[in-house]
This record gives sequence, structure tokens and C-alpha cells, in this order.
Amino acid sequence: MATLNETRKSIFPEGQDTWESIAQRELPDMGSEDAISVLQSWNLHVFMRPAAAKDSTRAGNPILPSDIIFTAPPQA
Repeated sequence: MATLNETRKSIFPEGQDTWESIAQRELPDMGSEDAISVLQSWNLHVFMRPAAAKDSTRAGNPILPSDIIFTAPPQA
């Protein structure tokens, strides 16, 4: 039976974090567009979430403070 030896790096978003703010903070060595794209591909559970209602405080931003955002790729 396999065992997990390493934990995948992740964060909880801060305040009004967006994909861009997380990318700048967690992947500063990558270009902004590339970092955002990579984060979204690692976090489909957030990226593919249905949009919030237009009158919601979360409108335009699918990221919730309770989300787990992976900042490293899945392990092979």
C-alpha cells in the first residue's frame, strides 16, 4: 500500500485575493499570465466553480477565503 510522504504546498486565500494577487505572491518568478494559468490548472475545483450572482460580494471572483489553493503541481 502506498503512503503519502510529502504534502502538496497550498494556502488559504487572504481577504479579497484574486488569481492575480495569489500568482504575484506565490509564483513571483513567473510571468503574471503564465502564473495565473498554472494556478487555475492546479485549482480546477475553484476555477470551474459557477459564477457568483452579480449582486453578490464575490461577484467576478470565484475565490473564497475558505478555499484551499494549491501553489504547487500535483505529484506524479
